[in-house]
Amino acid sequence: MLKTARTTTALLATLLASPAQAGDACGDFKSATLSGDWSGRRASLCERGIAVDLTHKSDLLANVAGGIARGSAWLMNSEAAFNLDLGKLAGWGNSSAFIQYHIQHGAQSINNYTGSFSGVSNIETGTRTSHFYQVWLQKNSDDDALSLLGGLYAVDSEFYVTDTSGLFLQPPYGMSTEMSQTGRNGPPIFPMGALGMRAKYSGNSFYLQAALTDGVPGDPDNAHGTHIRLGDGDGTFAIAEFAYTPAASAGKTAIGLWRYTARVDDLSETDTQGEPLRRADRGVYFLAERTLLAEAGDPEQGLSGFVRFGMVNRDVYQSDCSGSIGFNYLGLFDGRGEDAAGIAVTVSHASAKYRMSNASEASETAIELTYRAQLLPWLAIQPDLQLIHNPNMDPALRDAWVAGTRLEIAL
Repeated sequence: MLKTARTTTALLATLLASPAQAGDACGDFKSATLSGDWSGRRASLCERGIAVDLTHKSDLLANVAGGIARGSAWLMNSEAAFNLDLGKLAGWGNSSAFIQYHIQHGAQSINNYTGSFSGVSNIETGTRTSHFYQVWLQKNSDDDALSLLGGLYAVDSEFYVTDTSGLFLQPPYGMSTEMSQTGRNGPPIFPMGALGMRAKYSGNSFYLQAALTDGVPGDPDNAHGTHIRLGDGDGTFAIAEFAYTPAASAGKTAIGLWRYTARVDDLSETDTQGEPLRRADRGVYFLAERTLLAEAGDPEQGLSGFVRFGMVNRDVYQSDCSGSIGFNYLGLFDGRGEDAAGIAVTVSHASAKYRMSNASEASETAIELTYRAQLLPWLAIQPDLQLIHNPNMDPALRDAWVAGTRLEIAL
């Protein structure tokens, strides 16, 4: 991480430099962000090839009934992201770099009250820490059809992604529940990327992408700070996705495959020595999203929908498959063109071996109803209501009801 530290130091020094004349290509930072244009420095950086995005999210959530116990939590996540145009900065044509740094404030957990398997908030980590999430370099071909990327990378930035589901607070609408439970320390997804590489080829109405990363992101024994270690037995994580992207349908249909090289313990079966059998750790997923109804006056507004489904090895995990479906309406009310309303449902199915060992319910179902109000260009408030049926597939837990609000600020 020495080079990363030097890069960050250089960026901070550049922020303090005298501003240069900037045009309108980078947008109006004065109105779009809370901290403004920093006396012209922010726009100057953007014109030179350094785009700086600072954001903060706060979730105030309460489990008002059911689950493990009533209670509330205040979850906070702040982020600094630097997009670097290396063509402008260093003369490296069709090249870019990205640095993303997270700060998790507090160690509160709303899920300690609900007991949900799929989770309640996608910014909950349970640990107060700060670390680099992604730090990578990217090189594109002259026509941008081929893209190669390497560095600290998170697969949920490009794989198994639907834009429509990004509205929701629950974690399954980022990375799905069946895949997020895999691996020794999870796959390389928020809040922790892994050292790896990604290749992507884009055609007229399709793309094919594949990534290979370290099999154990970070340090399982130390959740604080940034850790890049390639330990013995970590193995690798590989994922590939093919998507059909017809422009006319304003959406995509994709199928993906993934696998760890390291094997994992069977939930219940053992060998003759009483040791757990070792099983392959792999899965498959499918997703689709479409614009279902576009507003006549503004095609960017209207109703969109998504569906996602994935399966993992049924011998080794609590959930052997999960599926989600949801709808997102942008500009539902006149005069509120940037507001979004949505409803989504995720079902996480319990594997047969897990049900037998834990006398569990067959599945957990999570429902979310939300409305994101863009009050100012830099400020959004999002009331949210959730129902979690059969939390953690545990028959002893009553259905949990969660209510709260997200505050999102572009700094």
